[in-house]
Amino acid sequence: MLHQKKIAVVMPAYHAEKTLEACYNAIPHDIVDAVLLVDDASDDATLAVAQRLGIHAHRHPQNRGYGGNQKTCYALALEAGADIVVMLHPDYQYEPRLITAMAAMIASGVYDVVLGSRILGKTAIAGGMPRYKYAANRALTFVQNILVGAKLSEFHSGYRAFSRRVLEILPLAANSDDFVFDNQMLVQALAFGMRIGEISCPTKYFPEASEISFRRSLRYGFGVLYTSVQYRFWKWKLARPRFLSARADLRLTPGASAGEAHR
Repeated sequence: MLHQKKIAVVMPAYHAEKTLEACYNAIPHDIVDAVLLVDDASDDATLAVAQRLGIHAHRHPQNRGYGGNQKTCYALALEAGADIVVMLHPDYQYEPRLITAMAAMIASGVYDVVLGSRILGKTAIAGGMPRYKYAANRALTFVQNILVGAKLSEFHSGYRAFSRRVLEILPLAANSDDFVFDNQMLVQALAFGMRIGEISCPTKYFPEASEISFRRSLRYGFGVLYTSVQYRFWKWKLARPRFLSARADLRLTPGASAGEAHR
């Protein structure tokens, strides 16, 4: 706990058997109250490793995609009574020891959302990020900042911390089940007036770390641009995209109806 707030780390997992244990061991367990993992129907030993480590794990019977995995992660965290939720990829690309700092930024009441940025501190290239991905990251972030009126160093980090209020208010059920979920969630946070902070985070690229194909990267890039354009038209009151709706039925329901529990 920090400032009497319960902290949960959620891990959306897919084929993470080789990296999960090292990533889990690096988590600052002295301040983390719960670690929740959702295995997206992996055909490797991800679930077995999670069970051996004593992680509260759920498994999707069928693959639901990265966004679908996160929806279950956050529903579980809400059900567990978490006040602060940190999403950490179990592929060990991001530094788990920063959980304390990220959670503290939420617990202080200063921010609602905190991003672990690979761009701040200039650690991305040094950590092995392919240069074409770095260039795409910078270009997409530049365009998005203009379209949504933000000044973030990057929109594409998968290392994030949220207050409970964020997960309860945003219409996350309306988001994609694919990788663009992350971007939609950030745009939603901006649209709903959430305060977003960033912290410099080193990253590591290595063979065992997860990585999407070039084709899926292109699909993600176009999805990101479309998300920002939708926001701009919503801001101008020219469109009503579903993922920016304030409808209560599009919010997540605490629980894990889409997963199977494994303890």
